[in-house]
Amino acid sequence: MAGRKRKMLATAVAAATPEQVNKLKNHTTDVKLKVSPAELKKPVQCEQNVPGAETERSHYFTKTDLQHRLGQDFFNQPCITLAKAFLGKVLVRRCADGTELRGRIVETEAYLGGEDRASHSAGGKRTERNMAMFMKPGTIYVYPIYGIYLCMNVSSEGEGAAVLLRSLEPLQGQPVMRQLRAARRREGARQLKDKELCNGPSKLCQALNIPRCFDRQDLASDPEVWLEKDPNTNPAELCDIVSAPRVGIESHGEWAKKPWRFYLRGHPCVSVVNKEAERQSQSGNVMNASDVQADTGHVERT
Repeated sequence: MAGRKRKMLATAVAAATPEQVNKLKNHTTDVKLKVSPAELKKPVQCEQNVPGAETERSHYFTKTDLQHRLGQDFFNQPCITLAKAFLGKVLVRRCADGTELRGRIVETEAYLGGEDRASHSAGGKRTERNMAMFMKPGTIYVYPIYGIYLCMNVSSEGEGAAVLLRSLEPLQGQPVMRQLRAARRREGARQLKDKELCNGPSKLCQALNIPRCFDRQDLASDPEVWLEKDPNTNPAELCDIVSAPRVGIESHGEWAKKPWRFYLRGHPCVSVVNKEAERQSQSGNVMNASDVQADTGHVERT
C-alpha cells in the first residue's frame, strides 16, 4: 500500500510546477521525491471552462498567431492600395500584463505625401514630428492633435506617404477598452456602447492605449502592437468599400475633395457616413482619372 502511494505521488510530481513541488515537500516528510529538472519544467495542463478563469490570455507567441501576423511584405504597397488593404485586418495591442486588445479596421484615410497638400509631408517636407512617414513601409506614425489626443498612422510605399487608421470594430478586450476610454471622459458620463469605443482616430488610440512613444516603431515586428489577418472576415463585405472625401481637412481646397477615405459600407463602427459617396460608389462613379492613376502608385511626388 505504501509503495502504491509513493508511485501516485511521483506521478503527481512529474506534472507539477516547482512551486507545487515545494508544497508537496512541505507536507510530505516521509517520502523521498525523485524528480528530474526536465520534468519540473513541464507546464501544468489547466482544465478548460473553469469559472473565473482569465479569458484575455496572450496568444502572441503561439504558432497560430505567427501565421496570422502580417509582415513587411504586406505594408510594401502604394498608399491608396494599402489603405484599402487595411480594411478587415485586425489591430492587436498587447498590454504589459499580457492582455491583448483586438479591433478590426473598418475605416482608413490615405495621405500620399509630396503633392498631397493635406498631408503632413506635403512638398516633401521632413520634420522631427513626421519623420516616420519617410521611414520604411509599416512604420508607425503617432502624432498629437489638439494637444491632448493622438492619431495612429502607418507608412506605405511612396515618399512621405502614410495611412491613417480611423475606426475599429472592437473584437477582444472591450471591458479594458471601456475603462481606458472612461479615464478620458467626464465623471458621470454614460457608458459607451461597443460600437462607440473605437469609432474615430483618437478614440481607437485611447481604447487600445496607443502611446506617443510608439512613433517610429515597426508594425511588422513590434512585440506590443501588430496587425493580423482575420480568418472570420466576410470576403463579400470587403468587396463593398466606400470611397469618400477625407474628414477634417476642409481648408485644403481641392485636396479635401479627393475620395481617399475608405470604409466598409453599412458598418456601425464607421466614424462618418457619407451618403453621397455611397450613392456614387453604387453607380460605379467613385474616382476620376487622376484618382485612379494615384491608386496604381504612379502619382508624381516632389
